[in-house]
Amino acid sequence: MLAQLGAIALIVAPVFGLIGLGFMASLSGHLRERAADGLSEYVFGLAVPVLIFKTLAEAALPEGGQPWGYWIAYFAGAFTVFALGMLAAQHIFHRTHTEAVMHGFASGQANTVFVGVPLILQAFGPEGAVPLFLLIAVHLPVMMVVATVAAEGAGKGLSPAGLKKLGRSLALNPILLGIYAGGIAKLVGYVPTGFLKQICDMLASSAVPCALVSLGLALHRYPMRGDFAPAALITALKLVVHPALVFALVQVLPMPKVWADVAVVFAAMPSGINAYLLAQRYKVGVAASAGAVSLSTVVSLFTVTVWFLVLGVG
Repeated sequence: MLAQLGAIALIVAPVFGLIGLGFMASLSGHLRERAADGLSEYVFGLAVPVLIFKTLAEAALPEGGQPWGYWIAYFAGAFTVFALGMLAAQHIFHRTHTEAVMHGFASGQANTVFVGVPLILQAFGPEGAVPLFLLIAVHLPVMMVVATVAAEGAGKGLSPAGLKKLGRSLALNPILLGIYAGGIAKLVGYVPTGFLKQICDMLASSAVPCALVSLGLALHRYPMRGDFAPAALITALKLVVHPALVFALVQVLPMPKVWADVAVVFAAMPSGINAYLLAQRYKVGVAASAGAVSLSTVVSLFTVTVWFLVLGVG
């Protein structure tokens, strides 16, 4: 047990140490808000897409196709906590339908890029990269579409203009473009070589540390005050209930061990910043979403360690 905890600490401590470094740099004023914006834009728009492209282009895909139990296990858990978050918002906290959707979205939408990529690659290495990036490719579009349809469809009717805007933003999403490019490169057998490989390697190596420092800088913007009770419930659904459901399902659904472990750890990631951004867009549930992003990120330091122990990582 002590040896495993020591091994897990070597995985978790550098990841959350860089998040803490970014937070302290922002808190002290050493790095200002424009640095957070610029670094986040670089990570999301260039470094992580190149990392994904490089990984998928060079990866060995599983024989016999993708294990569909993997998708069922993850999204069954995600939509269950989405529904539970909505029900709690409506019946415990007496919120409107649209605000309840924001609570549900925050409960089921994981921070894949800024925490998921660094932690899962650190824990599972190249073997975990393929299931990680394939899930990222589906996770964002599915969760965003469901949340948008749920938020808009129950009010004045589903807006074609809103869906068109959502479709455009997803089509041009840099993370998804990196996945598309990597998938195409894999299909045609292209692997970067020479100076192009060196450029990809340098950009990819910067993705993880920059993503973590960027998240630390961003957390200073999302204080844990205001709507604390809903934020705490969202955090519990995201960090405990979601991975527990996925863990139960991967025991009975067929998939390789590393895919099962990646699904559980992916589910154990904190609430993503997209939850706050979507709440800002609809002007409801902003305090609860912001609080959930910060609180779940802090608490995940401990809960992710527990899930790594359960999975035998390290």
